[in-house]
Amino acid sequence: MSTLKTVKKDRVISLDFTLSDENGEMLDQSEQGAPLEYLHGAHDIIPGLEKALEGRHVGENIRIVIPPSEAYGEYEVSLVDEVSREQFPGIDDIQPGMQFQTSMDDGAPMVINVTAVDEDTVVVDGNHPLAGVTLVFEVDIVEVRQASGDEIAHGHVHEDGHCSGT
Repeated sequence: MSTLKTVKKDRVISLDFTLSDENGEMLDQSEQGAPLEYLHGAHDIIPGLEKALEGRHVGENIRIVIPPSEAYGEYEVSLVDEVSREQFPGIDDIQPGMQFQTSMDDGAPMVINVTAVDEDTVVVDGNHPLAGVTLVFEVDIVEVRQASGDEIAHGHVHEDGHCSGT
């Protein structure tokens, strides 16, 4: 197998995937004819998936089981809090499932999910929705190419050779 078709650092990887939980419930999948592209080694995907793809080749179909520690982390009860509705000024209709961005004590951004609402309080959860979940990926490696110098410098894939600024 050509080493140019091998998944390794500083290569752009295109893959079709289906993501399920350990009970077989489908959580996500790539769109038909639109594989996921990422820069291998730039930490653009969860660590367990990147590690499992290292050294694989174009054309391989792989089933990868990833524990929470190598995905979105364990579920942390300490990230669930009940706060006053007054913490949401100007927002009259707060519903479970809504997401808001806030800052952690160190100033780092954090997305919180509303899980319950009553007249006076809102229960928010700072865990990623897939925290604590064992993930199962079915992956087809569609293409591998050398990343451009700009892609490597920027740490992400450029669509059609242009940087989208993200």
